[in-house]
Amino acid sequence: MSIRTILTGEDEPVLHKACHPVTNFDQKLADLLDDMRETLTKAGGVGLAAPQVGILRRAVLVVNDQDQMLELVNPEILDQKGEQDGLEGCLSLPGKWGYVKRPEWVKVKAQDRTGTWFEVEGTGLTARCFCHELSHLDGHLYSELCDRLYTSDELDELMEAQETEE
Repeated sequence: MSIRTILTGEDEPVLHKACHPVTNFDQKLADLLDDMRETLTKAGGVGLAAPQVGILRRAVLVVNDQDQMLELVNPEILDQKGEQDGLEGCLSLPGKWGYVKRPEWVKVKAQDRTGTWFEVEGTGLTARCFCHELSHLDGHLYSELCDRLYTSDELDELMEAQETEE
């Protein structure tokens, strides 16, 4: 296993390309998923998509609300309900955050590293992560969905102002 470089910047071309389905469930895929796991763990994030490490394949990792790291290959959203509005960040846009509307509950169908299909669902942050990471597979960043991006300093000021109001 090795730590891969996470591509950064809204102008990074790979981050705006649609990914190809995974068709070979082999050692190369297992190595990619293992490397992504190690990369995500080191980065301290809650999700990582293959294009963020320069690989245009439909594979993502999501840390769910039970702190399990889920491997989702060829994932697709089957159903979604409700709505939540919250802050999102991204390992590919370090130091920036924005408010994004996402569903409160999401059900996903995906394959595991051996090609076996399964379904998984999540609420809250897990649902948000499913949507965020699957968007990467179609070449989209969360920044396309928010009115503006906040820097760390701006976010600190915003949080302070909200605490003062309460």
